[in-house]
Amino acid sequence: MLTNSALFAELEGLNRFALKLCKNKSDADDLVQTTIVRALSHKDSFEEGTKAFSWLSRIMYNSFATTYKHKVRYESQYDPEPEILKMKFESTQEDKVMVREVQNAMEELCPQHREILMLICAYEMSYEEASKHLRIPVGTVRSRLSRARESLMAIMSGNDNQKQSRVTTLKAVSNASVH
Repeated sequence: MLTNSALFAELEGLNRFALKLCKNKSDADDLVQTTIVRALSHKDSFEEGTKAFSWLSRIMYNSFATTYKHKVRYESQYDPEPEILKMKFESTQEDKVMVREVQNAMEELCPQHREILMLICAYEMSYEEASKHLRIPVGTVRSRLSRARESLMAIMSGNDNQKQSRVTTLKAVSNASVH
């Protein structure tokens, strides 16, 4: 029969072994606790002459393996993240056209406006980071960004007006050819 003093004499070694298995202190502490509870509940099955650490480490390893198998089988099986990461999303034709229109509109902007939009919107820099990068005051970054956005909107809505006029022209031409 395992005595409490023999059990607690092996506690330091059990903590090190649990940490090697779990690779994290919190899970290791839980594993040590589970091992102690199981060892105390089955201390009558401990055979005299057996090394206490060997017996306890076998209990610990079996507990760890059971928990690991359960996690692999049930928790990761229903975790959608790995499957989501494997998925590939194809852009729709509409998205591709919209991206192309924005790229064309960006090319029409002056270099300062294009640069500030890229830094803030594409590279997600803060106003302070953009200020340091461009060596200009934060207030200038803000006003330049505001003007850049207005310019881009004007160009994009100009494109919408051009598209609308093309659609109207095409309708007029198709109606004239029908009559």
